[in-house]
Amino acid sequence: MTETAFYILLALTEPRQGYGIIKHVDNLTKGRVSLGSGTVYGTLTKMQRDGLIVKYADGERKKVYEVTEDGKRIMRMEIERLNELYKNAIQYREEFS
Repeated sequence: MTETAFYILLALTEPRQGYGIIKHVDNLTKGRVSLGSGTVYGTLTKMQRDGLIVKYADGERKKVYEVTEDGKRIMRMEIERLNELYKNAIQYREEFS
């Protein structure tokens, strides 16, 4: 999973609009990850096609995105993968000092 996809799914712990996703990721990463709207909407379209998220219109007819059960399952798997990566990095970090 790309870092962009990871952060977009992470931002969908609650339903959000595209701009809300961009702002949430910016705040979460303290500006390190700055997502452009084209990147976000392209990734959201792919995630929707893959069944990881759903899109619906809120009361103001704005597009809101929400993670599906499949999306949650994929995120759990990714978090486990990243946890393994982190543990291995810590184990060998002295080799690169």
